[in-house]
Amino acid sequence: MGIQVISRDGQPEYAVVPWEQYQALLAAAGQAPVPAPVASSHEDNDTSASLSSLDQLASLRQAKGLAPEQLARSVGISPVYLAMIESGERRPDAAILRSLAWHLGIAGWSEPS
Repeated sequence: MGIQVISRDGQPEYAVVPWEQYQALLAAAGQAPVPAPVASSHEDNDTSASLSSLDQLASLRQAKGLAPEQLARSVGISPVYLAMIESGERRPDAAILRSLAWHLGIAGWSEPS
């Protein structure tokens, strides 16, 4: 297996595995495979779930059954910063938006005008 281990403060924190091996691990654990994320343009409106504004972020996270701490760690931000994004206090940069979209399994993020 081509596993990459990412450590923080000398302790293993994340393991990165190739997609096919990840799918095999899910199958071995009795879980349904996860569809591969699809890159899309801003004009892509054919998705079953999309985010028209950040005020939907908390409800999308809850619909996926993710705790705020779990999503924040997956994205690489603090739970406090995620709470600020969800409450509208902060506007994340494009990289964080893409990561949130990927982890929530949605495409077609649109910027408010």
